[in-house]
Amino acid sequence: MAFTVIQNTKINTTPFTFTSPQTVTYPVAPLVSAKFYTPEGGPLTIKIRATLYMNSEDTVAPTVQTPIESGNVLTMNYDYNFSEATPETCDVYYIEVDYTSDTVANITEIDSYMINLDPEGSRGTKTGVGH
Repeated sequence: MAFTVIQNTKINTTPFTFTSPQTVTYPVAPLVSAKFYTPEGGPLTIKIRATLYMNSEDTVAPTVQTPIESGNVLTMNYDYNFSEATPETCDVYYIEVDYTSDTVANITEIDSYMINLDPEGSRGTKTGVGH
């Protein structure tokens, strides 16, 4: 198993404001896409792209935990320290990860979670892997 964080970047220049914050469940679940590809001369790899919405008052970028492969599911956890209250504004982070293993071809689903470093809490999504 090998994974590489290609990019972990805040992509907004001004804080993002939800137009209807009362309809937002915080933390916002990651928005994720995943696709198989084979880099030139390399092994079959999954490219995972995630967009994360984090409280703009939190200045530390999220971290990517080591992915966990179990059967046909790859679990991605994105960690940062957040409060349970819905923030006034958010920063948007783009994270891109390449993942490969001896059994990567068996993966059909990516489960992605926002994991809280302080009190327990998480939000997640399930994403199919495209070809």
